[in-house]
Amino acid sequence: MADSDGDEMQKLMGFGGFGKQARKFDLQAIFEETRRNAQKRSRKNLQTEPEKDVNITNEVIPPVAESTPTLSASEAEKSAGEDNDDDDVIGPPLPPSMLPGYTGESKDDEDDSESEEEEDDRTFIPATHEITLNHGAKPVSALALDPSGARLITGSYDFEMRLWDFAGMDNALQSFRHLTPCECHHMMNVQYSSTGENVLVVSANSQAKVFDRDGHEILECIKGDQYLRDMYNTTGHTAMLTGGCWHPKVKGEFMTCSQDGTVRTWEVRGEGKKCKTVRKCKDKSGRRAQPTSCCYSRDGKLLATACNDGSIMLWAEKMKVHTTHLVRGAHTHGSDTSSITFSHDNLNICTRGGDDTVKLWDLRKFKHPIATASDLDNIFPMTDCVFSPNDKLLVTGISVRKDEGQQGKLVFLDRTDLEVVNELPVCQSSVIRCIWHPKLNQIIVGSADGNVKVLYDPDRSARGAKLCVVKKRRKQNHAEVFIRHKIITPYSLPMYREDRERSTKKQMEKDRKDHVKSRRPQPPLATRGGAGGRLQAHGSTLASFIMKNIAKDTADDANAREAILRHADDAVAKPKWISHAYAKTQPNTIFNTGESDESEDENSHVIVGGNKKPEEEEPAWKKAKFT
Repeated sequence: MADSDGDEMQKLMGFGGFGKQARKFDLQAIFEETRRNAQKRSRKNLQTEPEKDVNITNEVIPPVAESTPTLSASEAEKSAGEDNDDDDVIGPPLPPSMLPGYTGESKDDEDDSESEEEEDDRTFIPATHEITLNHGAKPVSALALDPSGARLITGSYDFEMRLWDFAGMDNALQSFRHLTPCECHHMMNVQYSSTGENVLVVSANSQAKVFDRDGHEILECIKGDQYLRDMYNTTGHTAMLTGGCWHPKVKGEFMTCSQDGTVRTWEVRGEGKKCKTVRKCKDKSGRRAQPTSCCYSRDGKLLATACNDGSIMLWAEKMKVHTTHLVRGAHTHGSDTSSITFSHDNLNICTRGGDDTVKLWDLRKFKHPIATASDLDNIFPMTDCVFSPNDKLLVTGISVRKDEGQQGKLVFLDRTDLEVVNELPVCQSSVIRCIWHPKLNQIIVGSADGNVKVLYDPDRSARGAKLCVVKKRRKQNHAEVFIRHKIITPYSLPMYREDRERSTKKQMEKDRKDHVKSRRPQPPLATRGGAGGRLQAHGSTLASFIMKNIAKDTADDANAREAILRHADDAVAKPKWISHAYAKTQPNTIFNTGESDESEDENSHVIVGGNKKPEEEEPAWKKAKFT
């Protein structure tokens, strides 16, 4: 009956073991056996060290009462293992000292070690090793690393953008592609999208561009109408861009800010023909304020901008006019706030001001900063200030002013009070851009000398610079180079004869004799204003531009005789101008002899310009004879 009840209960509950008696453990016996094992270990250690005198007293172990069924420690462990195999274990678990792998450390020791490790991780900076990527000679003003950490993009004041692939590079550290995305405009910012498929390029013009990860252009934002005063009526920016970033959650949406006083959002699928939303930045008097930097919150629900009047403005994603947070005078009026960044928990905002300060703001108490760090030189309008991956540190760069002899440094600040935790010298010039990638645990730094440094730790960093450092340069195998010798066979048949390599020297000599191909350059103008339709110098006015493009050069460098004879055939074949003009006014001789008259009658048709003159009646005065 009991068995049937247990089976029914097992089917109902889904597990067995009902109706069985719980196994009893005698804890005193387990402790005593553990004590004996410890004494045996100590005797063995003393036997290996005979020089030490240690007295061991064998204590008498009281006998265990036989009234209660007990199990020794080994039997208990064995039976526990058997019960575990049968999934019918009922009773308290074994003590920690009886579990396999017990090291004897107490919980307090573990807590102390964990606290030390946490403190070490909190202030750890992966900067034991570094590599240098040479972008050029001018300041590196833009840096971007894709979310996976495989590719790096650098932009500079030399108008060029370079793409680097860590997995494809060797220790020569050369970029696999470079291009000029915006012609004669220096780079302000570049950033990968959240998926890593597209790259937003913001330069010092009014049109942002989007490229794919291989550097091919996808779209270019439209330029707004400069003659419209209301920025709501324009389809794009009308002044130089100052910043831009991708939306962290919405794929294909990005934001740009410009000196025209607006912050606009765009969509890639819209092909840049019209912006999605427009937000205006205004100072306390209601006039236009120029945003200098912008960013999204980590969840994409807030948009933040910092303006040149020192104010910080935050909008909700759905609000276009009114701000949710506003602080006037956050930084010095007239200074460019180079960076504004949200923390990973979206509770704090960090701003890097052009007044050489770094300020930390709490969104819950946004009227005053909770901490301020000063005397941090900043002379570039795009100096970064970023949070560490663990949200415990702030990282920013120090600018070096001319003739001061200082070093460019990375400064690590504590998030709670902005106290300097560490200063890391990087180069002899200003430190502008910096990125601390969470997956790679590597710091990428862009400086004013045109170099990009990647700081890493071999033990705690992953991939990135570690991939390309270990690859050696591929040496060219000279055995693979095939040199083809020229064999000259002058008496071979034409079908087997090889064509000789043509020299360009003779062709150049012929072209030099040709006055058309070797046209001499125009001599400099002697007059101040210009001559022959040429202007000595043209300014930026509309009149000078029209004169330069409409005025024609009438000077003829060719021979005058050749210029006239050039029209001889046309004059004979198509007598349009010369012959018809003198057909009726061709002069005749007055004094003629009789012979001349006879010859004149025979040759009554006078050829002028290749045409015969029609015969006319002789005038009366000519018929008269002089005596």
